[in-house]
Amino acid sequence: MSALPLAVPRRRGRGVRHTLDVRVSPYAYVAPFFLLFCAFGLFPLVYTAWVSLHEWTLLEEEQTFVGLDNFATLLTDGYFWNAAVNTLSIGVLSTAPQLLLAIWLAHLLNRPMRFQTLFRISLLLPNVTSVVAVVVIFSQLFGRDYGVINWMLSWFGAGTIDWAAGTATSHIALATMIMWRWTGYNALIFLAAMQAVPKELYEAATLDGASSLTQLRRITVPMIRPTIVFVVIVSTIGAMQIIAEPLLFGASSGVGGGAVSGGPDRQYQTLALFVYEQGFTKFDFGYASAASWLMFLAVVLVAGINFLLTRRMKGGL
Repeated sequence: MSALPLAVPRRRGRGVRHTLDVRVSPYAYVAPFFLLFCAFGLFPLVYTAWVSLHEWTLLEEEQTFVGLDNFATLLTDGYFWNAAVNTLSIGVLSTAPQLLLAIWLAHLLNRPMRFQTLFRISLLLPNVTSVVAVVVIFSQLFGRDYGVINWMLSWFGAGTIDWAAGTATSHIALATMIMWRWTGYNALIFLAAMQAVPKELYEAATLDGASSLTQLRRITVPMIRPTIVFVVIVSTIGAMQIIAEPLLFGASSGVGGGAVSGGPDRQYQTLALFVYEQGFTKFDFGYASAASWLMFLAVVLVAGINFLLTRRMKGGL
């Protein structure tokens, strides 16, 4: 009888510990992510905003507060707007065909076929390949004098094309590199979403005489619409931050003007390259920070527009 009063406090203690465990443990589990995000994501973002309000260069010891002067100068800077147009052009040329091709490849791999696993693994190989190797190889393919692309075009009577010298041609070359790297990766994401589509829908459509293309348009695309929205937004963000491909393309192509400037006429300089040039070539970190913030706002704007357009997309293509 005397042991009963002692058992009650023990049970109450266990209940309190259990309640604390249930309520506190989830926050403890996600705390490392938020700590890392604050240290390497939020703090640099806020600090960059502070730097953008100053005339901040490594060539001077004092940093003068200039307010929004850096942003006002950027809005009248022709090189900045040229980089913005180049980024948008390369992004559209690489993203739109890439997503359509990724959906088509995923649709093919979603059907029964031999060596299915081998083909799925092969789709990921371009993405894990070093970007330096990719750009070097494609720079040789798009070479002016001995490039394979020009050699193939000569079969149809086309003249020699200097791919790195022109605006449109350099954008096509860079878009091709980006498509080659990321199409397979996006195809696997679409394939994972297609695996969740009920097989009964395809069986019923086959009995009704629907072709494979009709099934893709009427069944697959509407069922994986949330995944399409996700991939479109992520691809848009990636396209707005292109830097490695044009930087290495300029270094490998041998065109004058410097790799950071995107050619002699800045024909393929992107926003990220513009920021890199201002910050790490001219050491004007205030101006580069202002450009980074405008680039961030542009990414948010373009991603938001793509999100709204994709959400309103009809079931068929």
